[in-house]
Amino acid sequence: MVTGSNNNYDTVIIGGGVIGSAIAYFLSAMQDGKTRIAVIEKDPAYEFGSTGRSAGGIRQQFSTPENIRISQFSIDFLRNITEYLSVDGTRVDIDLKENGYLFLAQDAQIPILYNNHTIQSREGVPVALLDPDDLARAYPWMNVSDLAGGSIGLEGEGWLDAYGLNQAFRRKAIHQGVTYLKDEAIGLEREGNRVTSVQLLEGRRLSAGTVINAAGVHAATVAKWAGIDLAVRPRKRFVYSFSCRTDIGKCPLTIDPSGVYFRPEGHQFISGCSPSPENDPDCLDFDVDYSWFEEHVWPVLAHRVPAFEAIKMEGAWAGHYAYNLLDQNAVLGFHPDISNLVFANGFSGHGLQQSPAVGRAIAELVTHGRYQTLDLETFSFQRMIDGIARPEINVV
Repeated sequence: MVTGSNNNYDTVIIGGGVIGSAIAYFLSAMQDGKTRIAVIEKDPAYEFGSTGRSAGGIRQQFSTPENIRISQFSIDFLRNITEYLSVDGTRVDIDLKENGYLFLAQDAQIPILYNNHTIQSREGVPVALLDPDDLARAYPWMNVSDLAGGSIGLEGEGWLDAYGLNQAFRRKAIHQGVTYLKDEAIGLEREGNRVTSVQLLEGRRLSAGTVINAAGVHAATVAKWAGIDLAVRPRKRFVYSFSCRTDIGKCPLTIDPSGVYFRPEGHQFISGCSPSPENDPDCLDFDVDYSWFEEHVWPVLAHRVPAFEAIKMEGAWAGHYAYNLLDQNAVLGFHPDISNLVFANGFSGHGLQQSPAVGRAIAELVTHGRYQTLDLETFSFQRMIDGIARPEINVV
């Protein structure tokens, strides 16, 4: 490991959630302890971070080829996670359940479903299109009367323990020599086309050869410190937990045409729904709106699954999306005008599932100056400047 002042680092990562910790893991592995890497995380218990408050899903049914390829690497990584993230031979358990994503469609949504299926099939995604009769046979608990079809991932989709994944990346990164600092970044110092240091709340300044913005919902604030406008905003999402007296049997993570989703969580279920754009302000609080469930979520659940007409609310929490206003896809890579500032932001709810592939990609970029195994240049910051959207249609 490179020696030097405690305040001098080759790479400083702002944000120790699942994206920042994945980058720290891959970067420390690639550089084999030869550089000094620091991760700044103000909430090491991860009580308020987006990672632990997510619904924990992973899927391959995207409309963007690059997102599909990201998921293909990620699911392979997660299936073999102990091989990668074990410390001293300890098994890593993230409770991965490959029970599938089921997208339901009405007549108006069928063209999108079929177009996405074409892209997914071209990328080798094991996905099947279902007509209403297929849906009724496979899921007898479902009301299919107003459906025109559906799309189910046959493998490589499901959900996992989000907090467990974050902790596994963190433990392994620390084992490989990464320093985690319990502190808060409050500013950047810039000279010309370089960021020279990161200022911390407790008074330290960390000099850095490379600074990586992995600040999640605070990404735009970090960018602003460097004089950059980043169109990523914090958007609040609710997750509701409920129980049902009736055992409905096999149930994938199901996305209703309305946008309401639900999936099993142990002996219960979790559910939620993104609001319409006009009812989705920037927000950083954690207050839960139970009326949103009563007025928007539960009526859809009861219509789609008759057994859900009689359910019991068990709890709820709020988390946040780092929402990319341009196209709901990630912003990755070096800024074109600041030679040592790297972005890993704007995942719009997909950060958890994309963290293994993004961690590897950013580590390659920092270590080798280019992507090596998966070209993610389509998600560069330059598109944000040019206003050229790479839209992801399947945003849940």
